[in-house]
Amino acid sequence: MCLIISLACRCIPYRYKEEDMGNELEVLLVSSQKGEALMFPKGGWEIDETLEEAASRESIEEAGVIGTVGNQLGQWNFISKRHGIYYEGHMFPLFVNQQLDIWPEQNLRKRIWMTVGEAREICQHWWMKEALDILVKRLTSSSHQNIIHTNN
Repeated sequence: MCLIISLACRCIPYRYKEEDMGNELEVLLVSSQKGEALMFPKGGWEIDETLEEAASRESIEEAGVIGTVGNQLGQWNFISKRHGIYYEGHMFPLFVNQQLDIWPEQNLRKRIWMTVGEAREICQHWWMKEALDILVKRLTSSSHQNIIHTNN
């Protein structure tokens, strides 16, 4: 048996929804090309780009969002049940500062902003949930640190 290894980059696009009672964290999921399943934007890595550039490119192509790519959330290895391909997946946070009205895959995908709780319920894979948890912990920790530094 020959094992095919593929490198995949994925982003968790996020923003803060401004509300009367404070800022609520939202994440963006996109529909699969072949169905209604929702997932974080992902794709392959081109030899002439960094992992961060690949993650950013995929967010533009699949979700039509532009932003700042943060430090990697982690690396997860898994086998695609449908294709039998071994993936080395890298996840990055993407703080969204622009949502495009027109983007390359707008006719192939839907994009949906939702709360972290809603996204966690929808995510079909354990490693997506784990990456989401890491993002929330990181953002919660950094905003707590910002409050401490601001008050000193």
